[in-house]
Amino acid sequence: MNDETKKKINERYQQELNRGELFWPDSIFKDLIVSLGIFIVLVLLATFIGVASEPKADPADTSYLPRPEWYFLFLFKFLTLYGQIPIIGRIEWLAAVLIPGIGIGLLTLLPLLDKSPYRHYSRRIFALTFMGTVVLDIILLTVMASLPVAPDATELAASTTLQAIGGLWIPMAVLALLVAMFIFWRGLYRESTRRSLPIWITVAGSLAMVVMTVVVSARAAAYPKPEEVEVASTLADQIFAGQDLYSVQCVECHGDDGSVAVIEGVEGLEGEEITPINSRDVLYTVTDSAMYEVIAYGRPNAGMPPSGKTYGGELSRSEIDHIIVFMRYMWDDRFEPPAEVLKPLFPPLADGEVPSYEVHVAPIVKRYCVSCHREGKENNNYLMTTYEEVLTTGDNADNNIIAGDENSYLLQVIQEHPIMDPEKPDEELIGVMPPSRALKPNVIDVFIRWVMNGMPETAEDAAILSVPTDGTSTSEPVATPTP
Repeated sequence: MNDETKKKINERYQQELNRGELFWPDSIFKDLIVSLGIFIVLVLLATFIGVASEPKADPADTSYLPRPEWYFLFLFKFLTLYGQIPIIGRIEWLAAVLIPGIGIGLLTLLPLLDKSPYRHYSRRIFALTFMGTVVLDIILLTVMASLPVAPDATELAASTTLQAIGGLWIPMAVLALLVAMFIFWRGLYRESTRRSLPIWITVAGSLAMVVMTVVVSARAAAYPKPEEVEVASTLADQIFAGQDLYSVQCVECHGDDGSVAVIEGVEGLEGEEITPINSRDVLYTVTDSAMYEVIAYGRPNAGMPPSGKTYGGELSRSEIDHIIVFMRYMWDDRFEPPAEVLKPLFPPLADGEVPSYEVHVAPIVKRYCVSCHREGKENNNYLMTTYEEVLTTGDNADNNIIAGDENSYLLQVIQEHPIMDPEKPDEELIGVMPPSRALKPNVIDVFIRWVMNGMPETAEDAAILSVPTDGTSTSEPVATPTP
């Protein structure tokens, strides 16, 4: 660049400097445009992507792993790794307060600390290498924080060590070298022949950090996938979830519709009189919060065990809330349930149609049977939570379900014919099921057709066995919510 060109550039610079730019409206207008663009992006993200929903906070859930929002994940992981440092790792305020405070303070005072007149990147090697290392470490710590937890103590120790090397020790070493060179060998930043040394140190350290993160990520990819918890976000989903939970936890004593006034068939509570929980006496006078406490704590003096995890039960806070929502919208006449929850429990059967386990039997079993026929209950070891269990478990497994045999124990007891003990003809071996109230005729018809046609599992298997006709349906649907 010759002197004449430099002179022209300087003249143009002076002209722009003297002319300047109005704060209002020029500068403000630019800021408003950028702010509006960011606002629109946030609205679009919230509308089309939304926020991942989680179950309601439950102090009794010890399996929950709390994590901050994504923009704080790096600090979350930094504090985790800092806690592994011997001795000083126990001084929490150093990492939680002092180190972030120093970082924010340096950024705040940066205009006063950085008085270099140079702005070209080749003259600002220290700033670029230092901040580049910090930004890369923030990104890698965010990646590490999003990885699943190791399944055992040995793998956890190995993973934590690798993460500490890649996310803490290597960047600290690189930053320490860069600061030391800037303080004690500042001249090398000005010497063109040695200026690349900080860059090579930064590049080498960055590669090592990335490699360690890749290794940790590869190991984490082999971990068992954590069970995903589906969160019922819509009202219909909450009602369905509550129905499923009620069927497992409550049907045994209260019946499928909450109308039981005298408990039958429950050991230790036989003949116990209770208030029907679908009555106005309960639904109109008991608030949701009081209902929650009853379900969570139970009524020990009345024989009702606690169901909340806080008191040793199985249900989380969200699950109890779903049961309450189900009871309100399905039994309380002051609430109008969504139309989609009133669909039939199972599709109606046409003449000659064979039901399948997946489509017809499973919803019925979940509604009426699983509450008693699951592990931990007195049920002659007859479990009904899966297709295989329905066919193969129980003290009387050979007779419970026999393909094509109307004398199968299951078909007899659901038609209110108890099974008598062959050795003691006057005593019942298996009582009628369900003990509190008989099943509806269309439900019994599903079981009879299913057993008599060989218990097909899938809809495809059942379709092969079905005899197509033009007749009308022989089974009217039950207008109750289905999973």
